Amino acid sequence: MKTIVVTGYKPMEMGIFKEEDPKIEIIKKTIKKRLISLLDEGLEWVILSGQMGVEIWTAEVVLDLKEEYDICLGITPPFLKQHTRWPEALQQKFELLCEEADFYQPIYQKEYEGPYQFKAKDQFLIDHSQGCLILYDEDTPGSPKYFLRLIRRYRERNDYQLFSLTPMDLEETVEDMRLTDPDYWNQ
Repeated sequence: MKTIVVTGYKPMEMGIFKEEDPKIEIIKKTIKKRLISLLDEGLEWVILSGQMGVEIWTAEVVLDLKEEYDICLGITPPFLKQHTRWPEALQQKFELLCEEADFYQPIYQKEYEGPYQFKAKDQFLIDHSQGCLILYDEDTPGSPKYFLRLIRRYRERNDYQLFSLTPMDLEETVEDMRLTDPDYWNQ
C-alpha cells in the first residue's frame, strides 16, 4: 500500500478544547506508531482533508516523520478557505501545514456551497488511496461515521484496506508512556 488516508474525530468530539490537552500527545503517538509500521511495509503518502483534530494532528506527525522517513503529505480540503471559521491559532497552524505539505489542492476551487463538497472530498480521498487509518469507536460514532460508511460500501466492490485506531490503542499508548517514564519506576 503506497497511499493511505487518515481521518477521525474532531477535537470537541473527544472532549478536547485546548491545544495543550495531554490527550493530543497520546493520539499523536498512537498515530505515529501505526504510521511507522505502515512505512516499514512500503507506505509513501498520507493524504487527508485537513479537518481539525485527528487530521491536523496526523499532518504534524507526518511532518515530524519526514526527518527519518521518506514520506509525503497531501492535503486536499473540500473547498477554499475551509479553515476560516476556526479559532485563529488553528487557522495559522493549518496554513503552515499546507505550506509544508508535499501536495495541497482543494477539491473545489471555490468557497463552501453545500454538503455535496464534503461528499466529493470523501470520495476523492478514497479514490486516491489504497487504505484508510481511522480513529474511531463504534460506541461513539461522531462525524467519522459518514466516512466509514462510505468506505464500507466501497470495500464491497474494491480491494481497500481499513485500519482502525480504537480506545484500546490509545490505552496501550498511555501504558507504554507510563512504563517508559523513569519516575514511574522510582515510586
